[in-house]
Amino acid sequence: IEGLVSSILVLASIDSDPVSGPEHILISMIVETWWRQGKDLDLATLVGQIPKPPFRKLGVFDLEQFFSEKNRMKLALQLNTLLASPSMASWLEGEPLDIESMIGGKGKTPCAIIYMAHLSETERQFVVTLILSKVVTWMRSRPGTGELGALVYMDEAFGYAPPTAEPPSKKPILTILKQARAFGVGLVLVTQNPVDLDYKAMSNAGTWIVGRLQTDNDKRRILDGIRGGMPDLDARLSNLEKRQFMMYLAKKSTQTILHRRHSMCFRFGPFTRAQVAELMAPFRAAVKTAAKKTPAAATGPATAALAAIDAPAAVAPSVAEGVEVAYLDPAAPWATDLGADPTGTCLAPAAAVTVDLLYDDTPAKLRHTESYEAMIFPLDGIIDVEDVLTVDHDDRDFTAKPPAAASYQLGNTKLQNKTFWRSLHADVKSYLAANQKIEILKCPALKLYSRVGESEEDFAARCRAAAEQAADAAMSKLKDQYARRIDRLQDQISAADTRVQELEADKSARTQTEVMSGIGDLLGSFLKGRLGSTTLSKAASRRAASRKAKARLEAQEQKLTAKQQDLVELEEELEDALIDIQEQHDAMVANTETLEVGLEKTDIRVAEAKLVWVPVA
Repeated sequence: IEGLVSSILVLASIDSDPVSGPEHILISMIVETWWRQGKDLDLATLVGQIPKPPFRKLGVFDLEQFFSEKNRMKLALQLNTLLASPSMASWLEGEPLDIESMIGGKGKTPCAIIYMAHLSETERQFVVTLILSKVVTWMRSRPGTGELGALVYMDEAFGYAPPTAEPPSKKPILTILKQARAFGVGLVLVTQNPVDLDYKAMSNAGTWIVGRLQTDNDKRRILDGIRGGMPDLDARLSNLEKRQFMMYLAKKSTQTILHRRHSMCFRFGPFTRAQVAELMAPFRAAVKTAAKKTPAAATGPATAALAAIDAPAAVAPSVAEGVEVAYLDPAAPWATDLGADPTGTCLAPAAAVTVDLLYDDTPAKLRHTESYEAMIFPLDGIIDVEDVLTVDHDDRDFTAKPPAAASYQLGNTKLQNKTFWRSLHADVKSYLAANQKIEILKCPALKLYSRVGESEEDFAARCRAAAEQAADAAMSKLKDQYARRIDRLQDQISAADTRVQELEADKSARTQTEVMSGIGDLLGSFLKGRLGSTTLSKAASRRAASRKAKARLEAQEQKLTAKQQDLVELEEELEDALIDIQEQHDAMVANTETLEVGLEKTDIRVAEAKLVWVPVA
């Protein structure tokens, strides 16, 4: 596309950069739009599309902001001047420019010669750019190979790949030099002055054949371009004689001196126009005029519309009172999806509807309203799913005037009857009730529903917050229940601990009393010389009392230890219960469902339904 557009602009003497030039970008976009639709585009149609192209935006900017209608018309007039020129007629005749047919076929190796000596410089740029762009496209359709399958020879490359300027022919030349060898395609560039070639072109050359050079600049360019040359390369170039050439192979870094032999054919100078015509006369007689391709068949709903309607009428049919009538602007961004023909003048009826919808669901506390817009095409009395194109249309998508020489396809559609439009309203309601719905998320465990337009992540965050709040409430209730039991155990532990301390004091006192009393009784009896049974009986009683005190202490200590163990177990039980609550509420968040909310016919109101004439052919 870039090569084609560059060629056209060169022929019209318009300088526009492929990347930043609005003229180049606009025409390229038009060509691409037609190409994507599978339709043929001739130069006349292209010129007609420029003032009102089949799109409203270029990149992120509106078409009018990027390239005003005034400037588009100026560009169209420039190209129209070219198209109206008598000399342009010769460019529209002859065989199609197809590289495969030019060099393909079996038998002898074909040779296609394109003679440009009789053309102006602008026309030569046009031809070279167009042909080499075609070669690039053709070679990229071929499989990779290491063998030479085609050779492009260009005699006198001056001006087509200069080192400073950027003519449109330069890009395909550099592309072929860099990439064509992988597809088995070679390029030979011939020039009398190496300084006329861009260094990128020279550095990608694999074979150099250098003749006698007259200027030091040319010699320096050769020396700079040949990498890995012999040390005496400068001297060898200077010592070349007439009709001697040095061949340098970049891959092998070898140099060979070639001597020109005598020509084996009669050499003739440049042809005149008359001689070219005389030479081509036998070939012109043998070439059949290429049959014009029929326009690509329309696709999409437009095809079905044309198949079901009668012959077109030149006058627009009447429409029921109160129904607005408009014409589709081919530049509407969704026109191609509808199957519209940007240049068509045969119009078929469609309906642009705007509907108010109410989605309500009591458990979800949902009451959501939105506006729905669509195109219904074709209007055949029955609305099928494939007949409805949901689009966001506005006034910019329609015009008030029909195209020139418009004709109208009506068929059996009764546009003049109000009953037809009432039925259309009812059919729209039935269609939307059956097919239109919205989806929201539901968390059954938490009894939560997402809001319309709320993302899944936001709803999950809201569920987590609700689950945490519910978990906190459940944990608080559980802690209150366990708090009473824990307090009771702590009171029992405190009482048991107090009792242990009392028993320890009692045991200690009895032990001390036993020791002191026993020593006193024994010492008194010993001094008096009497150690009877009474003394021993008292000692035994005191020892028995000490043992009972010790036993009571040990029993109380065991009771205290048991209470303390009960408290530990109760706290562990509480901790496990709290973890269970947290896990249960975490599981609630993970368990979400999708809920579809549909429409009832009473929730649907057709706010507007207007007739739109769509160009289909």
